[in-house]
Amino acid sequence: MRILFTGGSSFTGFWFIRELAKAGHEVVATFRKRPEEYAEQRRRKRVSLALEVCRGAFGLDFGAPRFLELVASEKWDLLCHHAAEMTDYKSAHFDAVAALGSNTRNVASVFEALRGRSQGCPRVLVTGSVFENDEGAGTDGLPAFSPYGLSKSFTYQAFRYHATRSGFALGKFVIPNPFGPHEDLRFTAYLMKAWFAGETALVQTPAYIRDNIHVSLLAKLYAEFAGRLPGRSGLFKVNPSGYVESQGAFTLRLATAMRARLGLACNFELMVQTTFPEPRVRINTDQPDLGALGWDENRAWDDFAAFYTDTLRP
Repeated sequence: MRILFTGGSSFTGFWFIRELAKAGHEVVATFRKRPEEYAEQRRRKRVSLALEVCRGAFGLDFGAPRFLELVASEKWDLLCHHAAEMTDYKSAHFDAVAALGSNTRNVASVFEALRGRSQGCPRVLVTGSVFENDEGAGTDGLPAFSPYGLSKSFTYQAFRYHATRSGFALGKFVIPNPFGPHEDLRFTAYLMKAWFAGETALVQTPAYIRDNIHVSLLAKLYAEFAGRLPGRSGLFKVNPSGYVESQGAFTLRLATAMRARLGLACNFELMVQTTFPEPRVRINTDQPDLGALGWDENRAWDDFAAFYTDTLRP
């Protein structure tokens, strides 16, 4: 397929582009900036690596005039809309309505442009999050985790409305908690940094039940779902799941894998969790067929260890 992909500078977006290209698809990825213009070193690296396997289109925001020109100028088999507004996404003051506007700018015109050059039923794939309201499985009535989670839910509903009216095939790929090489500075990155420094990592929220997944597995599942998205109108969704366990148990899993590969102590302390501002349980529900995918768990752990060795070891 010829795929137009947004959001390729992100951690998961970079991996998705690489796996789509590996599956034989021709990918054109839109970026807001050129690689050297991104302030964050990890993002610069991800864009540079993505450009080894895709064609880049720079200075484009979703729905902006130049983006619409690109959509209308070529025939696309699939639009993968992975980009989303994330500035200060953890803040309680994150503006979900403004993010919705950015994520869906001129979405009706985007659908019209896709329809104009399409042969048959156009296909669109939107990335969702397990942290949206009413997504995945868990406790507390499945609320949105944050205003960012609300913005992701609103974004999907806007796409759903236009896809249904236009007779498109719309896929939703729901992401749990990915981790792996080239990740952002979140939980597993904190653990690895502490362990390479010879420190004991403190796990503040060990009682939460979460769904952590190797990004290499997630990317294979994304490419597989994109490849089988039907060429007929309708709504299609997948909620891929990884390691469903407490954050304390996942920390032990990670420490055990890294001790065997790096010879580090990987010490950690599970703090006593007494407050639960987030739902205690939030997980995805679709267990992947690892054999059919040809995914190697041991290699994924090897690659994770190698990445942090290159990144953190003097």
